[in-house]
Amino acid sequence: MSANSRIIPTMKYKNATAAVDWLSLAFGFNKKAVFPDGNGGIAHAQLTYGSGMIMISSESDTPYGRLMTVPKDLDNMNTQSANIILDDSLMKSHYENAIRAGAKVALPLEAQSYGGHAYSVFDPEGHLWNFGSYDPWAEEL
Repeated sequence: MSANSRIIPTMKYKNATAAVDWLSLAFGFNKKAVFPDGNGGIAHAQLTYGSGMIMISSESDTPYGRLMTVPKDLDNMNTQSANIILDDSLMKSHYENAIRAGAKVALPLEAQSYGGHAYSVFDPEGHLWNFGSYDPWAEEL
């Protein structure tokens, strides 16, 4: 079995082309694959961060596309969000880079009672992103 994550969050964007570029600039995602939809949008994009991946696409009027929307269409509410684990030594610079790129702070960078540091921000289309140095994989349950 692959050492990569077996769970991959998927999100829709009104402007997925801009989102791919912004997520790379603000959060450090790497473009693994980007497939245009033929209408100026993105049918499917794979962005990686370490061993994790997210998949994004433009809004579409397809059977699957009609099952999802962007937070801005829901008064900026999110029903799920991604949590990305960073090394503690990277937290401050990662947070500052996200702010410089235009991320809107939901929860500022702070030490957490359960260990490590964390922050949460919204991207330009309202998706909530969580970054923290606490690694639940390292803990034995």
